[in-house]
Amino acid sequence: MDTMTKEAIRYLGYGKHAVDDHTLALISDSFLNLGTAAGRKFIYRIFDLKQMADDKILIETAEIYSKNLRKNLKGCNKIVLFGATLGIGVDRLIRRASLTDMAKAVVLQACAAAMLEEYCDECQDNIGRELKPQGLYLRPRFSPGYGDFDIQYQAVLMQMLDCAKKIGLTMTDSFMMSPTKSVTAVIGASATKEKCHIKGCESCSKEDCAYRRDTI
Repeated sequence: MDTMTKEAIRYLGYGKHAVDDHTLALISDSFLNLGTAAGRKFIYRIFDLKQMADDKILIETAEIYSKNLRKNLKGCNKIVLFGATLGIGVDRLIRRASLTDMAKAVVLQACAAAMLEEYCDECQDNIGRELKPQGLYLRPRFSPGYGDFDIQYQAVLMQMLDCAKKIGLTMTDSFMMSPTKSVTAVIGASATKEKCHIKGCESCSKEDCAYRRDTI
């Protein structure tokens, strides 16, 4: 079973329970449909990072306050601002399915989330390879809404990345992204290679890690 299928099953909430053949067939079919509908795009920019007192992080003129993020970025002198989307076609596919077959729509949602995560991992791998010759190593992605990293900072990241123009990613007044299967994040870069999971703390069992954020 491939990684994306396993992730989709996890998003569907099966846990350690066996997945029936019908659901597996739905998952397989959903990935095929999503592959046709998706218009993957991503953007990133690298900035100098200044960590101040009182849990303040300074990226050019943008001030961010987050204890969890500051811990994650400990030892970093560069920061990558990152945005990615599967495109509006995925939203349309899920919306059409929700009108006729809710079970299929639920599976499509889970598969789209897994596909987005896989795409972000691929993008981060590529960024990491570009930075490695400079002696820089990446930390796990950290998105607005994690821990005390307020969701409102999503607006700051999207503005600094010019997401609307570059990848067609916009945001509502309530901080919901459009297309919905999209993500923004920051990624610390330091001269020290840490044994951190790119997928983040949810995928890592090392609970005493100095860079771990609260996943509850």
